[in-house]
Amino acid sequence: MSHTPHELAEEFPDKVELIAQLRESNAHFAKLCAEYHEVNRAVHRAEARIEPVSDEAEEEMRRQRMRLKDEIYGMLTAAA
Repeated sequence: MSHTPHELAEEFPDKVELIAQLRESNAHFAKLCAEYHEVNRAVHRAEARIEPVSDEAEEEMRRQRMRLKDEIYGMLTAAA
C-alpha cells in the first residue's frame, strides 16, 4: 500500500508520544484520532482516484479532516 499523507505522526512529529499517551488515557481523544484516521484515508483514496467522489464531497472531507486536526491540536496543546 502506498504512503498515506497527513497521518497524525507526520502532522505532529514532536507530539507522537503525547498522542499515544492521550489515546490510552482519554476516550474522546482516541475517538477523534480514529475519526481523523478514517477521514484522512478516505481523502487519500479520493485524491488517488481509488474511490472517486464528487469535488464537493472531497472538499467536505478535507474540511472535516481540518476540523478534527484542529480539535486534536487543541487537546495536545492543552495537555502539554
